[in-house]
Amino acid sequence: MAIYIFDTETTGLKEPEVIEAAWLRVDPSPSQAKTADIVVQRYRPAKPVEFAAMAVHHILDEDLSECQPSSSFFLPDDVACIIGHNIDFDWGVAGKPDIRRIDTDAISRILWPEMTSYKLTALLYALTPADKRPAFRDRMRNAHNAGVDVWANWKLLLHIFNKRKDLQNWDKLWAFSEECRVPRVMPFGRHKGVPFSDIPDKDLRFILGYDDLDDYLRLAIETALGKSGPK
Repeated sequence: MAIYIFDTETTGLKEPEVIEAAWLRVDPSPSQAKTADIVVQRYRPAKPVEFAAMAVHHILDEDLSECQPSSSFFLPDDVACIIGHNIDFDWGVAGKPDIRRIDTDAISRILWPEMTSYKLTALLYALTPADKRPAFRDRMRNAHNAGVDVWANWKLLLHIFNKRKDLQNWDKLWAFSEECRVPRVMPFGRHKGVPFSDIPDKDLRFILGYDDLDDYLRLAIETALGKSGPK
């Protein structure tokens, strides 16, 4: 199966359309991947780029006027798994294909709980030795270009494999990512930050009734209800 680090830049958060996509194949091993092989493509959306998004990636509407339409975007035919930081956003922009996703944001929150920020660039500044940070800074000055973000995610993946050598297997890494994505505490509301085991069952069941509940949050609540005695 082909495994790609994948990142996009979009028109914004409201019904986003892809305007830039980048990917790098990293199997059989990210240490063997050649960053010169990062593919970057731009696309012309059917609507203007939101200014909030423009302020992040600095891609103007006129930059895209000669590009293929966003509707023509597709992932490589051989893709079986995509890796990214908050990968569900990019997966959604790509049309939610039936493939595995590995989320380096979720993994990082478990492997480095002491971090004060889990933004991709902040993580890499923290994990990069001080004497190598100037060179890293120069590379990241164009961050939020999808190609640079793919490169940064490749660097983070190397850090993950270095810290957890037992995860240097794609099936194990995917399984660990799935485990990491299940929240340990309630992420919102009056019980925000409270372990699920300490939340009354009636409140957990009420939240389960939300139509748009995240699949991983649903799993955490169902697991807590299955394990709990009366509360």
